[in-house]
Amino acid sequence: MKISVLNRLSVRLILSISCILVIILSIYTYFIIKNLDSYLTQTRFQSAYNISDIIKKSTRYSMLLNRREDVHQIINTIRTEIGVEEIRVYDKQGVIAFSSNSNEILSKVNLNDEACIACHNSSIPLKSLANQDKIRIYRNSENKRVLGVINPIQNEPDCSNAECHAHSPKVNVLGVLDVVVSLEHLDSIIQKSTRKVILASGFLVVIISFFAGLFITLLVNKPIKKIREGIEEVGNGNLDYKIEINSKNELGQVARRFNEMSSKLDEAYKEIKNWSETLNDKVSEKTVELKNIYDQVNQIEKLASLGKLSATVAHELNNPLAGILTYSKLITKKLQALQKDSEHEKIIEFLELISHESARCGQIVKDLLIFSRSERDEFAKENLLDIIDNSVTVLNHHLDIHGIKLVKDYAEALIEIYCNAYKIQQALMSLLMNSIEAMPGGGKIIIHVTPDNNNVIIRIIDEGTGISDKDLPHIFEPFYSTKEASNGTGLGLAVAYGIITNHKGKIEVEKTSNQGTTFKVVLPKNEQLA
Repeated sequence: MKISVLNRLSVRLILSISCILVIILSIYTYFIIKNLDSYLTQTRFQSAYNISDIIKKSTRYSMLLNRREDVHQIINTIRTEIGVEEIRVYDKQGVIAFSSNSNEILSKVNLNDEACIACHNSSIPLKSLANQDKIRIYRNSENKRVLGVINPIQNEPDCSNAECHAHSPKVNVLGVLDVVVSLEHLDSIIQKSTRKVILASGFLVVIISFFAGLFITLLVNKPIKKIREGIEEVGNGNLDYKIEINSKNELGQVARRFNEMSSKLDEAYKEIKNWSETLNDKVSEKTVELKNIYDQVNQIEKLASLGKLSATVAHELNNPLAGILTYSKLITKKLQALQKDSEHEKIIEFLELISHESARCGQIVKDLLIFSRSERDEFAKENLLDIIDNSVTVLNHHLDIHGIKLVKDYAEALIEIYCNAYKIQQALMSLLMNSIEAMPGGGKIIIHVTPDNNNVIIRIIDEGTGISDKDLPHIFEPFYSTKEASNGTGLGLAVAYGIITNHKGKIEVEKTSNQGTTFKVVLPKNEQLA
């Protein structure tokens, strides 16, 4: 069976390694870029803060002397430095005292503005700020990312004592110096670094995946391919096939174990083959023996049936013979005392009775002889109803003795089947005798015959005591009998089962209870059994 590319173990291992590498390197790249961004931002903050300190220190002297023009000049000069976007000085009321943009000077900003909110977020302005609160990153009106640094201008003794614009010593903060620098260069560096790290990571993934695939192909894929080929060869019956893997790893051990297994399978197969050939010979011998045993059992059952019938035959022969003897004596007396011709009519009547009884004796003997003939193997088209009638005729005396009424229920007048009539008659007689013996106190037996497509169904229904649950599974076994040893051999139903089965039919107990038993026999109509 061909395995798709995605289902191959080597491909899945390579894809798994590649996915793991991508995940690990993605996380690594994320932290590298994040740390780089944090580092460059901190560096830029420090640079902006240094610029603000330089401005504050450079303008201190001019502010003390109230030289505003000098302060403006210093702010505008520093504004020309690369990366410096805006410089403002706010007084305590939020008025822009100095700015690199002259249009903003003396304009007042809202205390919620980004430059003021850090100190004026509460009702009481803060006296000092932590470094992280002095920094803010946002986008300006040109949609550029910028970094703003707030540097509070603290009140000093020189300021509070100055003649020009003295402040109360109680005031802590005089104003704020706000320096805004561009992050465009920093963003450019981060973008370039990100691309380089991603490219390097991708290249690393490709290289590692390539060498991983190479090693997997050499160390895993090829050995597995050889093992798979070995399994297919053994599956196709080549038990001598050996996998050639000299590796000492787990796959090598698997290959060696496989070779040992295939060798043992080869030995076991040869042994089984020898046993099979021997078994076939044994089976053939046993089949012949079983056939001989079956023939013997069949003959034994016939002899047993003949033994049972001997009493009936003796009784049936005795009655007509007694009549013959009586009437013979009577005729003798009549002839001796014959005086009138009118007595000749009675003599003729007596002779007719003698003839009738003699004929009946002959018919009984004939039926017995037909039944006791040696078995025939010939199959021919027979009228099943005639076979049933012959079976009933032979058993009539048994029915009379036990007070049993027999009812024939035939669906059609003629039902022909292809069979051995003598064997079918023997099977039916065994079933009828079984029903008769199950009704020692009398009753009724119904023989129901119905065509069913290509089959004929015979049901023999009696009103006997039924078959117990423990006996039911064994009733068709040879020599199994529920009767006393003197009353049966236990072969009747077994022989009937064998005969029906040999005719490619079926026999079963359809139902049984303490109210009676129904035997169901199914025989094929037209199948050639010869």
